[in-house]
Amino acid sequence: MKSRMKCRVAFPIGFHDNQTMNWVYWSLLSAFFAGVTAILAKLGVAGVDSNLATAVRTTVILVFVWAIAFATTKPAAALDFTGRTWLFLTLSGIATGLSWLCYFRALQLGDASRVAPVDKLGVVFVIVLAAVFLKEKMTLQHLVGGLFIVSGAVVLAWKSGKP
Repeated sequence: MKSRMKCRVAFPIGFHDNQTMNWVYWSLLSAFFAGVTAILAKLGVAGVDSNLATAVRTTVILVFVWAIAFATTKPAAALDFTGRTWLFLTLSGIATGLSWLCYFRALQLGDASRVAPVDKLGVVFVIVLAAVFLKEKMTLQHLVGGLFIVSGAVVLAWKSGKP
């Protein structure tokens, strides 16, 4: 019988339970891969139509994610999704596509180190939209953190002589 070793890492208060560690771990991986994506996308979009580049990237994602779905679950379970689930997944897919099209065009026109921070303003939109549509509680922590994100994006995107 194989034993699984658990690595215990000291995190600040509020990061100790398994559920929190789980989302923190996946969020950090997401952030890392988003950073790698920006660099690879900037290199890939050079000299080509940004919409076509997005289509190629999306095709790769489609194949890659379906391979993961087939390896980890039964994709036929999607047949059990409710109409509401299909609606919101479809709308989410459209929003994601629009985001990617805009992001690739921005990368084509601007520096990755300036485009990426502005793109991360999506976090501020999530905070506001979650409060409005999901009725999540807006706290002082959200307000201050959101203002830091906006400030950071402005500082990182600003270029002497032209914003």
